[in-house]
Amino acid sequence: MQDIKMHAVVKKLCLIDKIIEYLNECVGEDGELIECLIQPSLTLLRKVLTADPDARASLAQQASLLTLLFRVSLIFHEDCTVVTEVGALFCLLLFDEVSRMDMWSVIPPSQRASSSVFSLPVSIFRRYHLPVHVLGHHAVSPYSIVLPLSADCLALKPVSDMLRIAWNLSWYHGTENLLKQVDSETKIQEFLATLKLSSEDTLTLKVTHTARGLQDCLHAVVQAATHREVRAAVTSMSFYFLNDRLSFKGGTGPCGAALKSLAWHTALNRFLQVLPACIEDEKLLIDIIHFLNKLLKEQRKNSSVELLNWLLELLLRPSPNPLLDLLVLTESQAREETDDFRTAVRQQLQKELMALYNSLLLSFGAVTNRKCLELFYVFQTQLALKLLQCLRVTDAPHFYGLPSLERTLRGMAHLTALPGWSSHSPLAKPLEICGKYLSGLLEVITSFYVERGGNAMSFMGKGVTKSTILCLLHLSHEMMAEAQSSEWMPLWFLPLGGHGEEHTPMQQGLAWLIPLWVDRDPEVRFTSLGLGSALTTLETGCVALANSCQNISGGLWGTVVNILLDQLECSMVRREAAFILQNLLVIPMPSEIVKDYTWQGPCVHDEDSGLSLVGKPALQALLYHCHFYEHLHQMVKHCYLGLYTFDSSCSAPNGTSESSDLNGLDDSLKFWRAPSRMPHQDQDPNSLSTSETMVASSSGSAGLTSLVTSAASLPEASHDQFVAPGQPETVSSRLPHDSSLSALLPKPCILVTPPLLSAICSLSDSLLVIAPQDTASAFRQARLIELLCGIADATLIETCVQELKAPLPSSPPVEHMQAQVSFLLEYLVSFSRLLQSCLLVDPDLVIQDELLKPLIANIIRVLTICTKDLFDAELASAFYQTWTHLFNFLAVLLRKAGTASLPPITTGLAKHWAAVVDMFCKCVGLSATCPSLCTASLQFLSILLTEEAKRRLRDKDKRDSCPNSTMASLLDKTQENQKSLERLNEAIIQCYEGKPSKDVLKRVAANVLLSLLAVSRRAQKHALKADLIDNCIEQMKHISAQLSLESLRPGKAALRKKEDGFVTDLSTAMQLLRNCLYRNEEGKEAALEAHLVPVLHSLWPWLLMDDLLMQIALQLLCVYTANFPSGCSSLCWSSSGQYPVLAVNRGAPGSSLMLCILKLASQVPLENSTVQQMVFMFLSNLALSHDCKGVIQKTNFLQNFLSLTLPKGENKRLSNLTILWLKLLLNISYGEDGQQMILRLDGGLDLLTEMSKFKYKRSPCLPLLIFHNICFSPANKPKILANEKVINVLAACLESESPSAQRIGAAALWALIHNYQKAKTTLKNSSVKRRVDEAYSKAKKTFSDSEENPLNTYYLKCLENLMLQLSCP
Repeated sequence: MQDIKMHAVVKKLCLIDKIIEYLNECVGEDGELIECLIQPSLTLLRKVLTADPDARASLAQQASLLTLLFRVSLIFHEDCTVVTEVGALFCLLLFDEVSRMDMWSVIPPSQRASSSVFSLPVSIFRRYHLPVHVLGHHAVSPYSIVLPLSADCLALKPVSDMLRIAWNLSWYHGTENLLKQVDSETKIQEFLATLKLSSEDTLTLKVTHTARGLQDCLHAVVQAATHREVRAAVTSMSFYFLNDRLSFKGGTGPCGAALKSLAWHTALNRFLQVLPACIEDEKLLIDIIHFLNKLLKEQRKNSSVELLNWLLELLLRPSPNPLLDLLVLTESQAREETDDFRTAVRQQLQKELMALYNSLLLSFGAVTNRKCLELFYVFQTQLALKLLQCLRVTDAPHFYGLPSLERTLRGMAHLTALPGWSSHSPLAKPLEICGKYLSGLLEVITSFYVERGGNAMSFMGKGVTKSTILCLLHLSHEMMAEAQSSEWMPLWFLPLGGHGEEHTPMQQGLAWLIPLWVDRDPEVRFTSLGLGSALTTLETGCVALANSCQNISGGLWGTVVNILLDQLECSMVRREAAFILQNLLVIPMPSEIVKDYTWQGPCVHDEDSGLSLVGKPALQALLYHCHFYEHLHQMVKHCYLGLYTFDSSCSAPNGTSESSDLNGLDDSLKFWRAPSRMPHQDQDPNSLSTSETMVASSSGSAGLTSLVTSAASLPEASHDQFVAPGQPETVSSRLPHDSSLSALLPKPCILVTPPLLSAICSLSDSLLVIAPQDTASAFRQARLIELLCGIADATLIETCVQELKAPLPSSPPVEHMQAQVSFLLEYLVSFSRLLQSCLLVDPDLVIQDELLKPLIANIIRVLTICTKDLFDAELASAFYQTWTHLFNFLAVLLRKAGTASLPPITTGLAKHWAAVVDMFCKCVGLSATCPSLCTASLQFLSILLTEEAKRRLRDKDKRDSCPNSTMASLLDKTQENQKSLERLNEAIIQCYEGKPSKDVLKRVAANVLLSLLAVSRRAQKHALKADLIDNCIEQMKHISAQLSLESLRPGKAALRKKEDGFVTDLSTAMQLLRNCLYRNEEGKEAALEAHLVPVLHSLWPWLLMDDLLMQIALQLLCVYTANFPSGCSSLCWSSSGQYPVLAVNRGAPGSSLMLCILKLASQVPLENSTVQQMVFMFLSNLALSHDCKGVIQKTNFLQNFLSLTLPKGENKRLSNLTILWLKLLLNISYGEDGQQMILRLDGGLDLLTEMSKFKYKRSPCLPLLIFHNICFSPANKPKILANEKVINVLAACLESESPSAQRIGAAALWALIHNYQKAKTTLKNSSVKRRVDEAYSKAKKTFSDSEENPLNTYYLKCLENLMLQLSCP
C-alpha cells in the first residue's frame, strides 16, 4: 500500500467493504475473535481514504460507518494505535467536505483542479483540537482583496440571518443588553420587521451565551417538578464544560467564571444532603456527582477555594452523610443486588463517587488556604476508613466483584499517594490504620496473585494486582514516615507454604513479593520492585528480603543483578532493581565469613572448585561473572535522550531508513502523530508509569517507528555457578514473557532512558564507597565516565525549556516535555554525585583535558538556563536541586584540582558572563525559599575567587602568565552588566547582614565577601557605598559592649564561650574590614572616620586572650596603616569610654593603641610566632610615620634590640626574631630622625656589623641596607667614618660574591664621600681605593652589555664616581 498506484487493484477486490465487514464482526463479538486484524484493517482503510477523495466523499455520508468506528474505539480504548487510527479516520470523513475546494470555491467547476491531498483550512485548526496533525491552507488568501457583497448575496437566507443577528448585537451593544431587552415586557419596535429576531434566534443567543445558559439551567433546576427536568438541566451544564474544553486548549473558558457569580451551590445542595430513596434518586445523584467531577477537573490547575470548602463541608457533615455512606453497601442494599438494573445503577453511582473523590484528592496540589487544608486532612483519614470498609475480599458475594474491588483499590492508590493521609483521625493512631490497610492489601495479593500462581494463566485480577501493589508502595512510605522505629517491618511478613504442606513449618518473610518481580505487566514489575526498594531502606527489610530469596538461584543479589542487566526489560523496572542493589550496599558487609553476623552480604559458591565467598569478595566475583561494567558500557552507549513519542521521521538506532520500514509506513503518515502515552483510567499522576519508557512497535502502527535494538549482544547474566550455600541449583529467577502477546506483536525494543542511567550513577557511587580502587579501575577500563559525560547534554535541556516557554503547534504535550526535562535534570544530579566521589577516590578519572573542558562548558550552560517563564513549581524545584549539586561538584573540583580546572571554568563563565551574573543573583535571592542552592552557589563562588587569588600569587613573578579571562578582569574590566554586578554585591551583603550569627548562610556569605573583596576593586567600592565598613565597625562596637557586660559577671570567661558567637562574629568583621581596606584609600578614610583604631583599642584585652583574633586584628592594622599616614598617626591618639572617640591631645602614657603594640612586641619571645611576626610587620609600617617613630623613641623600645643574642656555630644564621628586628630598623632608617634613633643606640652599629657577617636566605643583607641608608645623611657621616668596623664591612662588600652586596657597598661608599672631604682623605689612604679599582676593572670585564641591566649600570656608575672622587686631590 505504499505505492498509490496499487490502490486501484485492491479497491477492485472490494477491500473497503471487506474491512467494514471485519469491523462489524469485531463489534458483534466485542473484539474477542479477530482482535489481531483490527489495527491493520484500520491502517489500510486510512491509507486508501487518504489517497482517494471520492471514497472519502462516499463513506462520509454513511452515518452507520461513523458509529461503527466509534464503537471500535470504545472497545479498544486502551490500545493507543487503534484509537489513533480511528481518530485519523474521523478527521478524514468528518472534514472531507470542508477539505474539498470544489465544494466552496468560487472558481467555475470547469476550471477546478481536483487534488488528492487532504488539507484543511486554517480556521478548522483554530476552532477544533484535532487528535492528529494534517496539512493546512487558507480558505481565503490573506493577501487577497475582499470585494463587497452583491445585492443578490444579501437576499440569501444565511446572509440575512447573519445580518439580522449582527444588527441586533450592534444595536443593543452586546449580547447581554440584547437578552435583557428580549426579557423585558416593553417591546419597542425601533427598526424594520425584517431585522427583528425570530424565536429561533432568541433561543440560539440564550444557549450560546454561557452565563445566560448556565443561569437558565440553574433556574430550571430550582423550578423543576420532576427528576427528569433536573437531570436535563445538569446535563446541559456539563455540556458547557465540554464546549470550553474543546474551544479553549490549556486555558479556562467562560463557564468556570460564570459559575462563580451564580448561586449554584444552593441549587444543588438539597440533592446532596439526603440519601436516595429510589432508583430515580440515584440516577439524579449520579448526574449531579458527574457534573461536580467535571467542575473539579476543569479547575484542577486553579482550584476554587470556595468550591473545595463547600465540598469538604458536605463530606464531613454528621450523619446522614450520603456522599460517604453510599460507598459502603448496607445489608439491605446487599440483599437488593438480585435486581440487575438496580445493581447497575448502584455500581454506576459508586463509580461516580469514587471518581469525584479521586478528582478532589488531585485538586489540592496548589491549595494554600489554611482552613481548606485542615478540612482536607480530616477528609483524607475519613475517606481512608470508608475505603477500608469497602475492602471486604472475604465476603463471598463481593469476592469476585473485580470491577468494584479494582475501583476501590484505585481510590486507595490516589489516597495513599498523599503523605500523612493516616494521621488525622481522633479515634485511631496512624500505625493502626496503616496496619489494617496492610492486612487487607496483603490478603488481596495472596487471594488474587500468590495463591493462584500469579496472572500467568489469565488476565483475571490484573487491575486489582496493579492497584494493590501501588497501594502497598505508598503504604510503605507512610509507615516509615509515621513510625519511630523499624518495629513495623514484621507486619509485612506472610506465612507461606502450600495447602498440602500441613506438616511443614510455616515460614515468615517477604517471599510473596518475589513473584511480582517477574509479572508480565511491566507496571506491576516496576511497582513491586519499587516496594522492595522502599523496604530495603531499612536493614531489617534487607535481611528479610534476602532470607526470602534463599531458594532462588543466585539469591537476592543474583536476582536483582539479573533484572538490572536484562536487556529485554524496560528501563523503569531495571531502575528499581538498581535502587534495591544500592540499598543492599549501604549496610556494611564483611570481607570474610563471620559467625553470628547479621548481614553477610552476597554469598557465592562454585561447585566445581568448592570455593565459597561472602561479603566484598563475593560482590566483586558476582560483578565480574556478570560482566557488570561491560553491560553498563553498553547501556550508556545506547541511551535514548529524546522524548518518548516518535513520529515517522525518527530513524532507527541501527540506521534503518524509512524506505525499509517493515511496518508499512508511507508518506501519508507524516501528517499524523500518535498519542505518546497509553491511556490509563484514573492513573495516579504521582506514580511514574513504565509505559513511558517502553516503546512497542506493532505491525502497521501509526506514528510509531520500528526501533531495532542496536546494543551489542552480551552474555546473559546467569548465575548457575553461584548458588547460595546449601541450596540446590534452581531455574532462573526471571520467568519468560507470555507467549500469547509475542505471537501477536514483534519483540518490543526496550530503550535505556536517563532515569535508568540516574540509578546506575547512584549505584556506581555506592560501589565506589564499597570498593574504591577496584571500581575506579573498572570505570577506567570501561571508559564509563567518558560515556556518561556525553549524556549530559545541555542543548537538549535548552531546547525543551524553550518549547515549554513558547510551545509550537507541533510541540509535544507540556506534561511530556516537563517529564523529559525532569529526567535529564535527575540524571545530572546523580552524575554530579558520582563525579564528586570519583574526585575523592581517583581524581585522574575526571581530570582529563578531553573530558574536563566539554564537561565544564556543558555544566555552565545548564547553570545559565533561564527559567524565568517556567510556571511549574515542581520543574523549577528540579532545576534548583540540579544547580545545587552542580555547584557542589564544581566546588569539589576546584578543591581537588584547582590548577587544572580553574582555566576552563573561568573561560566558560566568561563566554556566558551576563547569564552567569544573573544566575548568581537569582541563586542568592533564593536564600529564603531554597537555602541549599544559595549556599552551594556562594560556596562555589568563594572557592573560585580563592583559587584565582592563589594562582595570582603563584604567577606573580612570571611574565606573560596572566590568562585572557580571569575573575578579576570579568568583575572589574567589563563595562557591560554593571548593574547586575552591583545587584549581586548588594544581594551578598544583604545575605550577610540580614542573617543571624548562627545561620550557615551568614558564614557562607562572609566567605564570599572576603574572596570577592580580595579580588575585585569594584566590589570594594560597592562595599564602601553600601556602608559595609561602617556596619562592620558598628558590629565590633556592639561586640565590645557585650564582652564588657559579660566580663562583669563573676566566674565567667566571656571570650572562652565559643557558643556565644562573639569570637566568630568579631573575627569575620575584622577580616571583612581587612579585605575592604586593602589598597583602598577611600575605604581607609571611611574607617578613620568610623573610629576603627579606638574600637580595636577597646577590644584589646579580649584580643590578648585569643591568638587567632590577635593575628586577624594585626593583619587588619597592617593593611590599614600601609601607605596611609593618617591611619598610622591615629594609633598614637588616646581613647576613652566604652565607645571610643578621638581625643584632642596626643598620647598620655598608656592611653594609645601604639603603646599596647609596643608592649606586646617587647615580650621576648612570644608564645605564638605568627603573632610575633605580625606585630613586627605592623611596627614596620608604623616606622614610616613620624608620629609613631616619636612614640617608639619615647618608650625606648629600640633598647630591646641590643639584648638580642647572636647564634654560635658553623652554620650561622640569624633567628627569626633578629630578622624581624632588622626589617623594623631598616624601615626606621628611611628617615633622618630614624637614623638618629639607631645611631643613639649604644653599641648598635657594632651589633649591626656583627650581624652583617651572617648568611641570609632570601633578602639581601639587612645590616648593609641600614648602613646604606645612614650614609646618605650628612649629619651621620662623621659617626660612620669614625667606626672602622662599618667602613671595613662596606669595603669588603666590593669583594663579595653577592651582586646585591656589591651594589649596596658601592652605593654606601659613594654616598659617604659625596660632599664630605674628610671621608675622601681618609678612604684615599686606606685599602678602599685599591678595592674600588679592582672592583671596577672586574665589573668592566664582566658587564660588557651593561646597558641591558639597569642594576649593573648603576653599579658601574657608583664605582666610576668612587674612582673619580678618590682620584681628586
